[in-house]
Amino acid sequence: MKAQTFLPQDYRPAEDEPFMNERQLEYFRRKLEAWKQELLDQSAETLEGLQESARSVPDLADRASEETDRALELRTRDRQRKLVSKIDAALRRIETGEYGYCEMTGEPISLKRLDARPIAIMTLEAQERHERRERVHRDD
Repeated sequence: MKAQTFLPQDYRPAEDEPFMNERQLEYFRRKLEAWKQELLDQSAETLEGLQESARSVPDLADRASEETDRALELRTRDRQRKLVSKIDAALRRIETGEYGYCEMTGEPISLKRLDARPIAIMTLEAQERHERRERVHRDD
């Protein structure tokens, strides 16, 4: 088992340190794991809420409103489930040493981008090119 890297409470990755050094990797690993745990906790709360609200509501309008709320909640949870799988993929990239590098160009992804979106797999420029290509092909 790998020894855990010491990380000060107020640590933030900086551009003047080596890219994806042990501290940066540990910072992003912890950030991803905390985000994943938060999503899993919210999912568990949703399941509990759905089980509690599975009661029969006599008023048609109330029942319709409850069904709409439930459908919205389930769509949100589905998006979060997909997000958890992206977080897992990012954690695997940390383990394999691929984290922080663009899948398209191989260039380092900026620390600001990774801090804002730790599951990013492309540099901002590569992501924009990818989205422009998608838009062009979608319009065909």
